[in-house]
Amino acid sequence: MTDGRHALLAGLLALAALPSLATPLVIGVVQRANDDRLAPARLASAYPGHPGGPLQPGVALAIADARLALTSAQRTARIEAVELSDGEAPQAALQRLQQAGAVALIADLPAPQLKALAAATPLPVFNAGAADDALREADCRPNLWHTLPSERMRADALAQWLVARRWQRVLLLHGSSAADAERRATAQASLQRHGLKVVAARPFKLSADPRERALANPLLLTGGIEHDAVWVVDSDGEFARGLPYRTALPRPVVGDAGLLALAWAPHHERNGAPQLARRFERLAGRPMTAPDWAAWMAAKAIVQAALERTSTGAPTFGLDGFKGPRLSFRAWDRQLRQPLLLTDGQGVAGLAPVDGVLHPRDVMDTLGADEGERRCTAAGAAAAGAKGQP
Repeated sequence: MTDGRHALLAGLLALAALPSLATPLVIGVVQRANDDRLAPARLASAYPGHPGGPLQPGVALAIADARLALTSAQRTARIEAVELSDGEAPQAALQRLQQAGAVALIADLPAPQLKALAAATPLPVFNAGAADDALREADCRPNLWHTLPSERMRADALAQWLVARRWQRVLLLHGSSAADAERRATAQASLQRHGLKVVAARPFKLSADPRERALANPLLLTGGIEHDAVWVVDSDGEFARGLPYRTALPRPVVGDAGLLALAWAPHHERNGAPQLARRFERLAGRPMTAPDWAAWMAAKAIVQAALERTSTGAPTFGLDGFKGPRLSFRAWDRQLRQPLLLTDGQGVAGLAPVDGVLHPRDVMDTLGADEGERRCTAAGAAAAGAKGQP
């Protein structure tokens, strides 16, 4: 197999063979302490694609959704949550989780801490908060799985949409942070890969300095050049949210405002998504965001891996993400294959991969790194891609 089914079940420490009915399935949740992204002012701004709260509600919902299956198997599940301060080593948190009996971890950490966490434990670690492509490539780990889509997956989804609309000429606006520089390079690579032309790349800057006012003026930034669409890269989100309908030409905005490619949008109306969105909102008191969905999906995978067996005892594995097709993990980078929702924050305009996109094996692999582009060299990962059974 090339979908990582056997790998996932083996990597979850044979959870179905827990020794006692009294032994709970403990899922560890590792998050940032004093997370600036969850400050009340930022949460009130509700920047599209940004987290709306901590991971626990998504994990708790997955456990609640599996209550009947757990009861049938005479098992229980619970959450053990820990926090890491900025730059803190994970050893103390891991010791606490080990003492609690955690069998797998779900994490929302910056890339360096996430990499250190995965390196310090043999437990499966599910990444529900970091889109960095390096975590799926040079910094990958055999025990690090990703339910949040990568930055490249999101860029490929938007590029496919532009191609489908024949919006060939793209004006790229970008911030000056290190994160914006990496994401800008990813966007440019996806645009080039899909045959789209970047007519100009212009930096923006939010500043109170009158000499820099032009760098924050959408009319000036988007004027003086012909283009079919504006792609904005703004990891912070403040500039991007004010860009749609303020451009010099009446052109669509994509990227971090206008149309976004996300793992989840609460306005998706197909595949049972409204029911999932309502269950989450009742539990958490807020709409489900992409990181929430990624945490729910990770917990769902852990619980399902612990319970699922065919009548012969051989593993079968496929996940329902309430986005259409059954989902599975790629063997070569441990990334969850999944459709992405193309949303403006008010509704869902479509899904990617877009209609008409083709692939010799699985059209989901047109989003992100395909098997032939494998850059993950962690022990066992290269063999996973080659043999399909890591």
